[in-house]
Amino acid sequence: MSTPMAPLARIEDLHISFGGVAAANGVSFTVEHGEFLAVIGPNGAGKTTALRMVAGILRPDSGRVFFEDRDVTGLPVSARARLGLGFTHQIVRPFYNFTIIENVMLAAGHGQTVSPWRALTSRSRDAAREKAQAILERIGLAAQASQSPRALPLGQRKRLEVARAIALDPKLLLLDEPLAGLSSAEATTMADLIRTLPGQGITVVLVEHNLGEVLRIADRLVVLDAGKVLAEGVPGDVMARTDVRQAYTGVV
Repeated sequence: MSTPMAPLARIEDLHISFGGVAAANGVSFTVEHGEFLAVIGPNGAGKTTALRMVAGILRPDSGRVFFEDRDVTGLPVSARARLGLGFTHQIVRPFYNFTIIENVMLAAGHGQTVSPWRALTSRSRDAAREKAQAILERIGLAAQASQSPRALPLGQRKRLEVARAIALDPKLLLLDEPLAGLSSAEATTMADLIRTLPGQGITVVLVEHNLGEVLRIADRLVVLDAGKVLAEGVPGDVMARTDVRQAYTGVV
């Protein structure tokens, strides 16, 4: 009889307060290998705060984060990234003095700053370019590879942010509101793109307000309300709950 696989990540009893106000009040959930998990909830529920604690951007007041059974609670973002835990920001931050392909090459060379770029050898730079080109083709930005990120509309700049994250070879990718600010058509295109990531070996945790797209693409939901987990499970079951509808949509 085979032993069940341990979760890829475990988030255990995270608490954090800002100015005496609890933003997370005992958040706990697991992330399974290969799943597409969405964290939803009303404004102020603590979704982005929880995601930032998992990423290492925020240090919890208490609680622990485990990644592949390793306690990473005390590790900075860079160390978690080297272990395979990636993160994309809601506000995209490309290097505007580099071309689109060079932005992805920076990550492909496993550096997110300009200094590692200068340290790349000719051979490693060629390998990074080849990898970056393949990623841009997958996400539909190959034709713009030589352009500046300034030339891209918001939807494509968000795709570039995902491309840079993919280039770091994450096992788990945390996406903070990747559909924010996009038109309905752009949101659908972006959602379709990130839905393909688990098939490429990347487990996804998504924080997103666009409930329609979330329900279309997520395997499982975790609902937060007032800094606590209110419900979790498959989308149909979760959204059928009266307490979830009341907390999230205001409709009973």
